[in-house]
Amino acid sequence: MIHFIKTVIVAICFTSISSWADISPFIQQAVENEFRDGDFKKRDKFRHPAETLAFFEFNHGQTVVEIWPATGWYTEILAPALNGNGTFIAAHFSPESKVQFFRSTRSTFQDKMTGTPAAYNQVKITTLELPAETQIAEANSADRIYTFRNVHNWMRNNTEQAVFDAMYKALKPGGIMGVVEHRAKPQTTREFMVKSGYVSEDYVISLAETAGFQLTDKSEINANPVDLTDHPNGVWTLPPTLRIDSSSKLRYLAIGESDRMTLKFRKP
Repeated sequence: MIHFIKTVIVAICFTSISSWADISPFIQQAVENEFRDGDFKKRDKFRHPAETLAFFEFNHGQTVVEIWPATGWYTEILAPALNGNGTFIAAHFSPESKVQFFRSTRSTFQDKMTGTPAAYNQVKITTLELPAETQIAEANSADRIYTFRNVHNWMRNNTEQAVFDAMYKALKPGGIMGVVEHRAKPQTTREFMVKSGYVSEDYVISLAETAGFQLTDKSEINANPVDLTDHPNGVWTLPPTLRIDSSSKLRYLAIGESDRMTLKFRKP
């Protein structure tokens, strides 16, 4: 019981991270925009979108590609901010994918884009479906490319390097690629990464550097020291998925969302 109380206290303290990053009014307004889903906004205390986007140097007038945005948690922040003031490209699942989850998620995303034209009427949707479709944007056209918690998904089909290569091709020289990913302990085996959803920081850096990127900075904005990464159902044990029996729910809610690396790369 004492351990549980300590965990709750640490988790509460951790989720009140101070806004140390230089957050511009543009980013603050993007995070506070009226189009965001209420349930999505509740996760800001774990995902720190304002601090993360400040670290990734998000700004108006940019061409930004989000890789595999799923149902659009970050899209709700990025796309309205760039509507009429830049270009937002969603490199999404294929609508003809053999995976039913990919097809239905892409459909849900498209419905969201058409359902709120004031926010999303200028969104461009491309397809990233390995190995056939890798042109997420025109070569050397993007100022920023962001991917949030996706590297482990690509590892399941051994396509992670191909995705990093595609991102490198689409990014302008001097452009920034930002990666947020569930963080495994150093020296974690690839097999455990695929099974658990946690990926080692060194492995993500090696993928990026092999593609040609240069690591320019890393941040602990999305770190969670309470997460020991040793859960029975991997990262999906934790919220928001909570793939556990109800008797363990409070324990994993107290931990919060996963420990995450936040890495910034530049294309030379």
